[in-house]
Amino acid sequence: MNKGRIRVLLAKPGLDGHDRGAKVVARALRDAGMEVIYTGIRQTPEMIVKAAIQEDVDVIGLSILSGAHLELFPPIIEGLRKKGRENVLVIAGGIIPEDDIPTLQQMGIKAVFSPGTSTEDIISFIQKEATAK
Repeated sequence: MNKGRIRVLLAKPGLDGHDRGAKVVARALRDAGMEVIYTGIRQTPEMIVKAAIQEDVDVIGLSILSGAHLELFPPIIEGLRKKGRENVLVIAGGIIPEDDIPTLQQMGIKAVFSPGTSTEDIISFIQKEATAK
């Protein structure tokens, strides 16, 4: 999986139009030496899966503030499975209730980062998990 620099796709699924946090994370990951592809706002699950496969990424970071994570994340995980890419590390961040985190982890989201998480923590997690694969 890891063939040099870690390739990360950052995506904003659904109708959420606020992407300041995703842009901050994207810049931090780039500064840490990762290759970052940012899809922009209002992406469908299908668009995210397609971009992840086309870009041959190691990591997908999903940023969501709309509260639609339980509706939007499962088709992304399922789409990756159908394409044989269940080895891609999927993480999430944004406004996600604590009670929903176990459900997301059971479906295949490896980590959920809440507002206020340091970019250093996100970088460390990705470096550890992406290089372990």
